[in-house]
Amino acid sequence: MKKKISILGIVFLLITLGVAIRSSAADLKSVRIGYLQNDIHQLACWVALEKGFYTQEGLEVKVAGIFKAGPELMSAFAAGALDMGYVGIAPATAAVANKAARVVVLAQANSEGSALVIRKDSPAQTLGDLKGKSLAVPGHSTVQDFLLRKAIAKAQLTDQQFSIMVIKPPEMIAALRNKDIEGFIAWEPFPAKAATGDVGRVLSPSREIWPDHPCCVLAADTQFLGSRPEEAKKMVRAHVRATDFINQHPKEIIPIALKYTGMDEKTILQALKNVKYAYALNREAEKEYVHFLSQWKFIKVEDGSAFVTRFVNLQLLNEILKK
Repeated sequence: MKKKISILGIVFLLITLGVAIRSSAADLKSVRIGYLQNDIHQLACWVALEKGFYTQEGLEVKVAGIFKAGPELMSAFAAGALDMGYVGIAPATAAVANKAARVVVLAQANSEGSALVIRKDSPAQTLGDLKGKSLAVPGHSTVQDFLLRKAIAKAQLTDQQFSIMVIKPPEMIAALRNKDIEGFIAWEPFPAKAATGDVGRVLSPSREIWPDHPCCVLAADTQFLGSRPEEAKKMVRAHVRATDFINQHPKEIIPIALKYTGMDEKTILQALKNVKYAYALNREAEKEYVHFLSQWKFIKVEDGSAFVTRFVNLQLLNEILKK
């Protein structure tokens, strides 16, 4: 009797191990992606999910994380929790340059699409009118942090003339409403929501600070890219298809944007006017980011051009576009 029980136990254990092994194998086949919470810049990811572009490419994609800001997403890359992700190019650059994560950029997700917002009742007409006031950025070394510092320099002002603090974008509008801050710079749809919610107004869209500037990108873990290049290429192809879909079917993307941002239609329509969706990234613009980050000591690289050559890998994108 004991032998029968023992045999049954062994069989059960083998079955359990078999299930675990199959489950583990299935997890290894999936591509783990991450993106930023409510960030309409990353609409291509949501379109690819909703329209089945990943599935049509023969991919099994798993959303492994939704993050409040770029540095958090890069920490997930560093922890080995992501294979690919949609993130701002600045935090990705900072993480790689500081050897906190090992990723490469495979395509751009969008250009422009941010704005400096102030309280609706603020009398300010220029950035100079905000001297001595509190302004919020999503995080240091983010694209928005770069844009604010660029705007300050352009106005011949200094950072020391402002109180710059870090607040996650989902919390910025409440801080503006409560007068905890005088203004913020964030990605869409948060500037649009501040306006449609009758809380704030746009002082400067990012296109006025830096026309056609790159913003979010599709990045891949270097180990994933090296060991699973065909899947990476399929991910880029799905991204290209999704980006083209956004530009060719503007009405069909609205329900998707509503679903993933939780915003109202009026806000989404206003936000979309401020974003350009494109997959080709300008390396010269990235070199300017690298120079800025080096200048402010967020990173230290000996040769900015060489760094960008390694960091921005558009080979897969170019192969896809040639066909």
